Amino acid sequence: MPQSFHQRAAEIHELAAQAHRSAAVHHGKEDHLTGLELSKQAMEHAAKAFKASQEAHQKSEKASRK
Repeated sequence: MPQSFHQRAAEIHELAAQAHRSAAVHHGKEDHLTGLELSKQAMEHAAKAFKASQEAHQKSEKASRK
């Protein structure tokens, strides 16, 4: 079960990475408005990923103590 927590956190981290890559492509094409929106989305995904990683770590610690 603890592995699934970490797997979900990894999936959210990948969403953030994809959004960052998309933002970079749009910035490179001088489509700054779309790039800015994608950058905001990437930061939201990154924040969710960080939170999911913290929760997975806490749940893992609890599971290993049992």
